[in-house]
Amino acid sequence: MILSGKITLVTGASRGIGRATAEALAAAGADVAINYQSHSNEAEEVASRVRAFGRRAMLCPGDIVDHAVVDAIVAQVVGEWGRLDIAIANAAYSKREPFYEANLDEFRRSVDVTMWGAFYLFRAAARQMISQGGGGSIIGISSPHAFVPVPTSMAYNMAKAALDQMARTAAVELVNQRIRVNLIHPGWIDTPGERKFTGENELMEAGKKLPWGRLGRPEEIARAVVFLCDPASDYITGSSLLVDGGITLVSRQPTRG
Repeated sequence: MILSGKITLVTGASRGIGRATAEALAAAGADVAINYQSHSNEAEEVASRVRAFGRRAMLCPGDIVDHAVVDAIVAQVVGEWGRLDIAIANAAYSKREPFYEANLDEFRRSVDVTMWGAFYLFRAAARQMISQGGGGSIIGISSPHAFVPVPTSMAYNMAKAALDQMARTAAVELVNQRIRVNLIHPGWIDTPGERKFTGENELMEAGKKLPWGRLGRPEEIARAVVFLCDPASDYITGSSLLVDGGITLVSRQPTRG
């Protein structure tokens, strides 16, 4: 129970990496606020799983592309539970198509959710952590897309690259407040979001060609989140933790995440 008593907030927590992260935080002893924009039934399932660990769960619906919504979510968490110790910027959106053919509404949506949504959480969480004192931990779920120019993913690539710089800058600016800011770079993870682009058989066959011989699992990313949030990791800030099964070691390998 390394996170016993900690108050946490995870964006995009109804499915995939966000869901696994919410459950892992609860298993480590934290209370978890679950943000989601859709998939309300699945968000309810996550809340039930959090409570099954004996922890409190709070549902925080809202589209994080609106800074007022993010501010309100943080205020909701603090209003009910008194503080915020850990914030995980996980929510993302991607539409894959060549940039020169891209639907601009979809392109902007990818940037708005993936970059601006993360920024709004960083900002609101940092302001709360500064006001309450005692430090805190903020984590951005980034991607190798931040440094690998994956074709048909320009908006997502741009947004993840911005998230990386955002987190490093925040780490510098918050170090005197003892608020740690770190990044996780998942590789190609088997998530519902990934499955909207790739069929089951194609996905499994592609996984066999990766250096580790398979796709990653959401719970493997969640364990990395818990590691970085652990008070024993107090000396880690401004870092980027690559959890990708070696996918970025060999440039000829396909890259997703």
